[in-house]
Amino acid sequence: MLPILTDLIASNLSVVFCGINPGLKSAWDGHHFSGRSNRFWKALHLAGFTPHQIEPLNDASILDFGYGLTTAVERATVRADELSKDEFADSIEAFKIKMARFQPKYIAFLGKPAYIAFSGKKQILWGPQPEDFCGAKVWVLPNPSGLNRGFTLNDLITHYKELYEAISKPTAII
Repeated sequence: MLPILTDLIASNLSVVFCGINPGLKSAWDGHHFSGRSNRFWKALHLAGFTPHQIEPLNDASILDFGYGLTTAVERATVRADELSKDEFADSIEAFKIKMARFQPKYIAFLGKPAYIAFSGKKQILWGPQPEDFCGAKVWVLPNPSGLNRGFTLNDLITHYKELYEAISKPTAII
C-alpha cells in the first residue's frame, strides 16, 4: 500500500494549492511535486510566489511564504485520469471540512477535474471562479504535471502569475 502524502497546511494561508492527487513518486518520497518532470516549483517561483525555487525535499518551506499544499484525492496514481468519479465524490466532504478548518483566502485547484467534481459544474474556465468555495476565493490553474503537454512552462507561469498578482493587490481601506 502506498503511503499517504501529508498536507502542508496551516490556518489563514493566502493560498492553498490543491493538486488533483499525488503522483506515485511524490507519495513514495513523501514530498509534493517531486516527479522529475513536474513543473510546479519552477512555475511557482518564476510567477513570483517565492524568492527562490523550492526543492521538493524542502516542500514544507512553502508554509513560510503563506502558502499550503493539499490534494483533492489522497490516492496516488501515475496519471490523474486513473481516478474514478466516485473517488472525487468520496473526497468532497473531507476536503470541505479541511478548508473550513484552515480557512485559506484562496484555493487554487491545479487542473480542472477536481474543481469540476467538487463544484458540480460541467464546464469551467481557467482563472478566477465566480463563487467562493468553503469561504475561500477559487482560482483554477493548469496542472503542472509534465504529462500535461497542453501547457508550456511559459503558459504555466502566465496563469500562475495572474493569481500571484491578484493576491498581491493591496485591499482598499474604506
